[in-house]
Amino acid sequence: MLEAVVVSVALVDDHPLLIEGIIALFSRAQNIEIASTGSSAKDIIDISSRFRPDVIIVDLSMPGDVFGAIATSIRVSPNTKVVAFTAASGVEAAIRALDAGANGYVRKGSSAQELIQAVEAVRHGETYITQSFANQVIAGLRNAPLRKVAAAAVRFSIREYQIVRLLLRGKTNRDIAIALRISEKTVKNYMTILMQKLNARNRLEVVIAAQAFSERELDDSNGSSLSQKSQLS
Repeated sequence: MLEAVVVSVALVDDHPLLIEGIIALFSRAQNIEIASTGSSAKDIIDISSRFRPDVIIVDLSMPGDVFGAIATSIRVSPNTKVVAFTAASGVEAAIRALDAGANGYVRKGSSAQELIQAVEAVRHGETYITQSFANQVIAGLRNAPLRKVAAAAVRFSIREYQIVRLLLRGKTNRDIAIALRISEKTVKNYMTILMQKLNARNRLEVVIAAQAFSERELDDSNGSSLSQKSQLS
């Protein structure tokens, strides 16, 4: 039987009791080991450089420039994934963390299981946002200058256009399948195509990239697809 892959995790938070609690939580997970701990923005960079953990969990309200430290830590240790774990309730903090390069955003007060899910998700190259907060973040990203794409270089098919519009409304794959009367498998196939077109690694990055398109650009893309269809018919 194959052994579980051990994930090295570092914790950076200026509340010692919280760190102790997370360590106790992770000690129950057989595939997670604690690489190091810290308590400031500077520690994020130092730990990433020295230990290169698989995942580093950071509090956003510590002393120092935490957002700048997140961006720097990713440069010095490109394979390290960052999960922001914070009590901040505003959407702006999540947007700034994601813009800095964080792969996950979990609000303090979430369940212990959700923090473990976030670690597992980012370790596998996914982006994770606290489920009860995800739609608010997506809504906030509509006006955020994140991962701009060249609108003129991307054209959507009619179906892709429909899916993008529903994604921007925070719809799940199941919601989209029901709305368009197609299977969830078909939706997933289109998501793969959209990731390729938008140079995105996951669902959230598709949404972020799609924010670069104004409503008019999306309509122009759809109009171009409709025109092409008319010419072919």
